[in-house]
Amino acid sequence: MPVLRLLLISLLALMPVSARAASQPIDTAPRIALFSAFEPEWQALLAVVEQPVSHKEKGVDFVTGRVEGHDVVLVLSGVSMVNAAMTAQMAIDRFNLRAILFSGIAGGVDPSLNIGDVVVSQQWGQYLETILARETPQGFQLPSWSKQEFPNYGMIFARGVKVPRDGVDKPERQFWIPVDAKLFEIARTATSHVELKRCIEAACLVHPPKVVVGGNGVSGSAFVDNAAFRTWAFDTFKAQVLDMESAAVAHVAATNAVPFLAFRSLSDLAGGGAGENEMQTFEKLASENSVAVLRAFLKAVPK
Repeated sequence: MPVLRLLLISLLALMPVSARAASQPIDTAPRIALFSAFEPEWQALLAVVEQPVSHKEKGVDFVTGRVEGHDVVLVLSGVSMVNAAMTAQMAIDRFNLRAILFSGIAGGVDPSLNIGDVVVSQQWGQYLETILARETPQGFQLPSWSKQEFPNYGMIFARGVKVPRDGVDKPERQFWIPVDAKLFEIARTATSHVELKRCIEAACLVHPPKVVVGGNGVSGSAFVDNAAFRTWAFDTFKAQVLDMESAAVAHVAATNAVPFLAFRSLSDLAGGGAGENEMQTFEKLASENSVAVLRAFLKAVPK
């Protein structure tokens, strides 16, 4: 027994301090987390925060401050599902969060929507959580232990994931993760008359942008610029938008019982446009339109 104890102490001594120490809260004030994924979205949020104080944890940027009378923490998640999930858990561990809101750009897959529109989806799915099926003379064939949940795109068969929660011993596989119902109802009534930008620098939108509250969003680790895949995503999931982070944050928020809502403005049409992808042309405009809707929402949220 003494030898085992000595060995354990020796191993602990060899571990770096950062690995041994539990995550320490940065502060305990109740805050709303405002997430963005990359620089244009981040700059649009930074432009509206008051009394900003910067923090950096494991290379991730956090900024505490106030927006529309609320104590907030801005979080730069980084692009991708993994980065989004990681930073969401970091924020939950280090701050006392009232809610998580995501503000950013997305690809539009609903043919009725246009670049610059802002979508507040009612539920999110991880549409690239998939089985890549075996090809046989009879077509693509799933393993015998699985079942088809959605129409496939070639060998790609989308499927749900298990979302662990307190009080649920054996979580069942689910595709859709709903946003917080109370936050969604506030968005439905508070964002309809927001004035959105139509022009930025030398570029203007063909259609005046609008706010759409409701419907489905999907997320996955792929930048989509393919017309056929876009059509499949719309037909299969009845999705308005697709991005690379929101469903991952929704998943983490659900496990931690933190209310979640996302605001996504279309910067491009995910391959549905007539010419080259327009994300770089309209990413700044879309980012600012998303923040405009977010601010209108925050004004209506009880302090």
